[in-house]
Amino acid sequence: MILQIPAEPIPIDEIKMDKNISLFLKREDLVHPLISGNKYWKLFHNVNTYLQKRIENPLIITFGGAYSNHISAVSAIGKLAGVRTVGIIRGEELSKKWRDNPTLLFAFRNGMNLKFVSREEYRNKEKLSEFLQHEFPDALIIPEGGTNEDAVRGVKMMLNHETKDFDYLCTAVGTGGTIAGISNFCEDNQQVIGFKVVGDSSLEDTIAQLTLKKNYHLIDSDFGGYGKITDENIRFINDFKEKYQIPLEPIYTGKMMQKVFELIEDGYFPENSRILCFHTGGLQGIEGANLLLEKQNRKLII
Repeated sequence: MILQIPAEPIPIDEIKMDKNISLFLKREDLVHPLISGNKYWKLFHNVNTYLQKRIENPLIITFGGAYSNHISAVSAIGKLAGVRTVGIIRGEELSKKWRDNPTLLFAFRNGMNLKFVSREEYRNKEKLSEFLQHEFPDALIIPEGGTNEDAVRGVKMMLNHETKDFDYLCTAVGTGGTIAGISNFCEDNQQVIGFKVVGDSSLEDTIAQLTLKKNYHLIDSDFGGYGKITDENIRFINDFKEKYQIPLEPIYTGKMMQKVFELIEDGYFPENSRILCFHTGGLQGIEGANLLLEKQNRKLII
């Protein structure tokens, strides 16, 4: 097995608040130095099951955008396992400037073959996946963000005896796999809140197909759109790191934690609530975000 359950439990850090609320952050960003956060668990069964088949020339193909945590993680797995990987990257315009992109350069240096497609072609990923599976019948084709039934099953391992005593479980939501897994496998008395950082109208249907429970709801938390970084996002992330010594990235966990703080301030959670947020990693994206912010002469993420 290339991905293994860590020998030491993932730490849970308390976030001290001046409220009658107990807030904690489960540091899934620390699960592996290169395969970060929820990506580790979403890929856990996908990759291990595939490699156990002992295919003669294994190949992993997946999809992602310019700064994708998923692309970064799959490329790292490919290097560790000695397996060929292909990344189908959204945006033909990147084909001439990908070396200036720290995420794509990292993936390339891990041996990933980068294939750039138009945004229109990328939108029809199901058709593209069918074509690729026909061309490479022995390949493992993982959807964007890693979200599928195996991913949901892997997310179960983000929950353990230490997570059972919380009233609320919170996660950022991109493709829906993580919240579906938490919803499926959490305790019956726990409420799950998904902080939606994308404007995808089909996301609710995707989640409903992956979990049979109705113990979750979504809160819009895109702060202007997926991948958009406001000055307030940067201020919050930098203040959070200075106060708690915990880094946050600006696309997922940073926006979730900012929204959680707003909800606490607005009295959304009953007094004495115990809230657990999941740090889903993706810190590799900070470098790319700062390159864009620097070009805009804006404050950087520390």
